[in-house]
Amino acid sequence: QVQLVESGGGLVQAGGSLRLSCAASGRTFSSYAMGWFRQAPGKEREFVAVIRSGTYIYYADSVKGRFTISRDNAKNMVFLQMNSLKAEDTAVYYCAADPNWRTTYAASYSYHYWGQGTQVTVSS
Repeated sequence: QVQLVESGGGLVQAGGSLRLSCAASGRTFSSYAMGWFRQAPGKEREFVAVIRSGTYIYYADSVKGRFTISRDNAKNMVFLQMNSLKAEDTAVYYCAADPNWRTTYAASYSYHYWGQGTQVTVSS
């Protein structure tokens, strides 16, 4: 059974940093597309970043230059380093995975597996 478990969320002041982790189990995820999405209260789930390999890394414009996605295939883990956090980054952050790389990587329907989410709250 495939499982994705996020950790690392919390409360941080604006301008601060957090590092989210996603531990994957049940498969070998080295070739999977691994993404991060977020959902703020009353808003739709939105794309944050995706990584497949060192070549395929993409970010939402809203986080470009502040967030960095990375992965450790040996440990089946994906990370999201978040710097210069803003109040508008407050959301539940979800890890997602799919065995296929799709050009629609920014759409939530492109991912088959999802974690339960971790709350990130940025105080202004």
